[in-house]
Amino acid sequence: MSFDNLCKLLSEKYPTNFANWVLGTPQASVKILKTELSIEPIRADYVTFLQLQGRILHLEFQTKLESTPPLPLRMLDYWVRLYRLYRLPITQVVVLLLPPAPETVIETFFNLETTRHEYRVIQMWEEDPEIFLNDEALLPLAPLAITSQPQILLQQIAERVNQVSANKRGEISAYTQILAGLKYKKDLIRQLFRESIMRESVIYQEIFEEGEQQGREQGREQGEKSLVLRQLTRRVGELPQPVRQRIETLPLEQLENLGEALLDFTSLVDLQVWLEARSPHADVVQSDT
Repeated sequence: MSFDNLCKLLSEKYPTNFANWVLGTPQASVKILKTELSIEPIRADYVTFLQLQGRILHLEFQTKLESTPPLPLRMLDYWVRLYRLYRLPITQVVVLLLPPAPETVIETFFNLETTRHEYRVIQMWEEDPEIFLNDEALLPLAPLAITSQPQILLQQIAERVNQVSANKRGEISAYTQILAGLKYKKDLIRQLFRESIMRESVIYQEIFEEGEQQGREQGREQGEKSLVLRQLTRRVGELPQPVRQRIETLPLEQLENLGEALLDFTSLVDLQVWLEARSPHADVVQSDT
């Protein structure tokens, strides 16, 4: 799972917290929109759509500014499709996780002849870390915030993670350490996060430690597999052994695609349909339910 997609997962797990942050005002009602944007499908890898009171929030995460089609055109395309579908005002916010190359212009609008469309861009490297330190749902983003003393900030973040309730600490720690890897060296992350937290974080161990033992690519695949299986279990319940074995045979690219698709699943049937659609010549064993 990419860094961008991990942010998407967090925003859909804690939609109200993310809406409050990007809009700067408390939101009374926030729900996730699971929607298809026809006419042609857009690969919405890192996009979250939230229904607010009388408004749609389109939230997009980008590690790199470059994209195909270009970001301004894509934002206009999303706006048109969302407005056609819901006929509500739409707020569009792009969250850039890392600064682009020097001298790069960060566009905040699409402009061609008489057409002009604007959207907002949040640059994580300019955000106040206090916002994220004070909200455990946003805490994984804290390592990317502005600081003149990065090691001290990372230490503060590690201490804040240790204060998270025990039932959430392992997950929040894992996500925080993964995103910290965008900016900090792994040895420093290991040093500052207490060993007890690291032992609780099975996700972190499989993504990073298993990668060291079995090679970078194999470790990435094992980490993706573990994370997808965990998220599927939370989403649709315990997986029948034949279905679990089928998932474990998927190549890395399909695992990453499944990691994105599972956010729309509501039952085991959705998973089985997804597997069948990608294995037209192989039988997927159905469960007894």
